[in-house]
Amino acid sequence: MSGSKLLDDSSSRGVSDHALGLTVHSMPSPGQSMDGHALNPSRGRFKMMAVMLVCAAPVVASYFTYYVIKPEGRRNFGELINPQKSLPDMAATTLDATTVNLQSLKGQWLLVSVAGGACDDKCSRHLYLQRQIRESLGREKDRLDRVWLIADAAPVSDQLQPALRGATTLRVAPDGLATWLAPAAGQQLPDHLYLVDPMGNWMLRFPANLDMASAAKAKRDVERVLRASNSWDQAGRETAQ
Repeated sequence: MSGSKLLDDSSSRGVSDHALGLTVHSMPSPGQSMDGHALNPSRGRFKMMAVMLVCAAPVVASYFTYYVIKPEGRRNFGELINPQKSLPDMAATTLDATTVNLQSLKGQWLLVSVAGGACDDKCSRHLYLQRQIRESLGREKDRLDRVWLIADAAPVSDQLQPALRGATTLRVAPDGLATWLAPAAGQQLPDHLYLVDPMGNWMLRFPANLDMASAAKAKRDVERVLRASNSWDQAGRETAQ
């Protein structure tokens, strides 16, 4: 009888312990539940920031490499612009009088020349050198656009059309252009070629009065920035060939 009672007591304790175990381990406290809900938004924001940092890392790394580390012990032929100046939000017109925003040029590396529509000998030489530099880039040439910005209302001669094939030609207000590009001391805007990155930042100004020999040095600068940005920049806007 005592054995039966002991068995009954053990059975009762087993059932009770089992029930207690379910109560303790299966039911979270209200405080724990609220803490879990409160943490979820913070975790989501942290994950979003981590994704953004991962996406931006190649761009940051390439600019750090080019501007700070300066690989190969190089010296720039062109003058680095610091701080960089971004493409202005201003209207421009194509040769057929279509209005576009100058910021539509973003998405490609740009090799820019500036001159009046009459296009004197210096202007013609720059248009030629722009084409030569781009074509000499080989398979990377589609990452670079040639841009001629016309800063007056003078008509463009039909004789220039072959030189403009494949280039982007826009008329812009000279006052607006002066808020973005600037010549070196003692020079004028048409004296230089300018290099602009795909985000619209003017980053290099090449020396005045380029010829074929100095254009080869300018080409090496272009090749360097294309290599430095190769991990994140691809050919963007398609242009006629």
